[in-house]
Amino acid sequence: MTVTEQAKYKLVHEGRPYYFCSAKCEGKFSADPQKYLAPAQSSAAATDAPAAGTIYTCPMHPEVRQNHPGHCPKCGMALEPVLPNLDDDENPELKDFSRRFWWTLPLTAAVFVLAMFGHRLRWMDMGTQSWVELVLSLPIALWAGMPFFVRGWQSVVTRNPNMWTLIGLGTGAAFVYSVVATAAPQVFPDSFVSMGRVAVYFEAAAVIISLTLLGQMLELKARSQTSAAIKSLLGLAPKTARRIKDDGSEEDVPLSHVHVGDSLRIRPGEKVPVDGEVVEGSSSVDESMLTGEPMPVTKRVGDKVIGATLNTSGSLVMRSERVGAATVLSQIVQMVAQAQRSRAPMQRMADVVAGYFVVSVVAIAVLTFFAWGLFGPEPRWVYGLINAVAVLIIACPCALGLATPMSIMVATGRGATQGVLFRDAAAIENFRKVDTLIIDKTGTLTEGRPAFDRAVPATGFDATEVLRLAASLDQGSEHPLADAIVRAAREQGLALDKPENFESGSGIGVRGQVGGRQLALGNTRLMQQIGVSVTSLLDQAEALRAEGASVMHLAVDGQLAGLLAVSDPVKASTPEALATLKAAGLRIVMATGDGHTTARAVGARLGIDEVHGEVKPADKLLLVERLQKEGCIVAMAGDGINDAPALARADVGVAMGTGTDVAMNSAQVTLVKGDLRGMVVARKLSQDTVANMKQNLLFALLYNAMGIPVAAGVLYPLTGWLLSPLIAALAMSFSSVSVIGNALRLRQIKL
Repeated sequence: MTVTEQAKYKLVHEGRPYYFCSAKCEGKFSADPQKYLAPAQSSAAATDAPAAGTIYTCPMHPEVRQNHPGHCPKCGMALEPVLPNLDDDENPELKDFSRRFWWTLPLTAAVFVLAMFGHRLRWMDMGTQSWVELVLSLPIALWAGMPFFVRGWQSVVTRNPNMWTLIGLGTGAAFVYSVVATAAPQVFPDSFVSMGRVAVYFEAAAVIISLTLLGQMLELKARSQTSAAIKSLLGLAPKTARRIKDDGSEEDVPLSHVHVGDSLRIRPGEKVPVDGEVVEGSSSVDESMLTGEPMPVTKRVGDKVIGATLNTSGSLVMRSERVGAATVLSQIVQMVAQAQRSRAPMQRMADVVAGYFVVSVVAIAVLTFFAWGLFGPEPRWVYGLINAVAVLIIACPCALGLATPMSIMVATGRGATQGVLFRDAAAIENFRKVDTLIIDKTGTLTEGRPAFDRAVPATGFDATEVLRLAASLDQGSEHPLADAIVRAAREQGLALDKPENFESGSGIGVRGQVGGRQLALGNTRLMQQIGVSVTSLLDQAEALRAEGASVMHLAVDGQLAGLLAVSDPVKASTPEALATLKAAGLRIVMATGDGHTTARAVGARLGIDEVHGEVKPADKLLLVERLQKEGCIVAMAGDGINDAPALARADVGVAMGTGTDVAMNSAQVTLVKGDLRGMVVARKLSQDTVANMKQNLLFALLYNAMGIPVAAGVLYPLTGWLLSPLIAALAMSFSSVSVIGNALRLRQIKL
């Protein structure tokens, strides 16, 4: 069965979404995915370009996918690679159409001149002229126009009427009529005779074919520009890396030969080959090609570096951690490609219209033919034929079908160059509607790299022992606050024990055993759950929270052992981003697992009035649902595993690229840099893209609404205007090219 991205049943397998018509089909697929996946559809590294693994899809119907070139069974368009190849030669269809156009253009010109001026120059009698036009037109119709007739016939066989149905009918009718009029003129009544012969229209068929070829050439060239963003991303990756061998010597190796754990040297002016961590040296790295951030970022030992970014000054030695398809660059390319091939909700209206469009146009053409033949002036049936052909040719459903896909392709590429990744077209369309933004604190408003401040022991405990026990337990946690505590303990040279029976409390803390003692580390809610009083250190905790620090309580064997304070500085870009979003009319809400006092302190510093502290993941989810019930369009911004449920439930989930993979997989938008200013960019891009799509749809609808009646001759009784099929062919080609050209304007918008 045919399914689309609006299908109810969806499953994500190896980072790619799959859609199903029923729960039964989804269950079969999940039980054995490889049984249903072609080998060619296996994911490949974005930096590779395996021809055998290329997947082809239709720009108008992204659900059409196959592992070899061909034509879309629905609209007849040439399929194009989901991921473009940097080594690709010129589009093969563009080469084919160009050859057919240029080789037959002289013949088209000759036929046109004969038809327009032959009777005036009297080079030959009119009967002979018809035969000459036939001979000149045969290569045009039977060779240059053959792809149109083949696709038109396929559209009839598959019951998917489309643009080629109309072109095939129009040019075919004009050509076949003219052949019969030339070879057997006696079968026509005298009313068909004009200037000494039965009127023929070889020049109409020839010029329409040539103009359609020209229009397709222009369209294919314009469409190729929509994938420029992905090609530029693919071109960022270096071809080689300088690997340091075990004996200390160095060698240049192809990027595909780099493995996880390799030591790599990056010299000044070279690109970082893969994702990893700096183990030696310091330098400034330009990350603007992936994040849109213009200022180079200083990298020192322990800092993470992203593949394809540029080392501007000092020499670095890094340890590779992600290679091939696992790198940030590869994931960005995959996300952009996926978003570009998704269908915008706005396209649904166009799909409904297009579904009935071609059949309606054929009916109008038939009605035009008989209306002119029965009621028009002489030669009535000739007028009927010409106007019917004009109706068929000018009605181009292609412009309607391309209206939103082209805008989406350009917009997602534009966003990627600014560090904003949209998962699908729906995210682009919905972002502009957001009026409420829920923001997590740690890693979203703050740096996400908190530093340990101090330990405050309770009576009978030592501060160093409190830190050691907390760090031992936190070795099992992925939270940034836990990482700060563990890092501080190791810097002080404390011997850490291995935790046992470790449990994560879903945003309120962690529990486990260390050295045979039962430990619990978390906020006041966790202490309440296990029945531990925090009254003895309440004043110290409130004082630390008032300074903006996150405070955790440590309980040992059911007794309060002390407090640990961790400070996480606010990102320098956060105040500017929040001010811009508030100025745009967004309601800002902060939700964090930190204590109420800490949350209020950070909120006051940033001008956030609505603050929720000690919030568990389930509470964030409930907060999103409550606001949605109030009629709000909610965006949720977060970076951690505990944010994933709320990110998935929000109207638009926004993940920080510096956060966890779970958060990014749950969100519809990812900010590569983890900078909230990307929200401003995403909102502006959403607004401009939707406006662009509306312009395209309006243009396509108005074009056909105005063009078809004129071609049918509705204005003839009032103005005497008739639309030549030649002008109709030119207008038909112009409509698609103009829609693509308007979409390409999104590459120039100021974000």
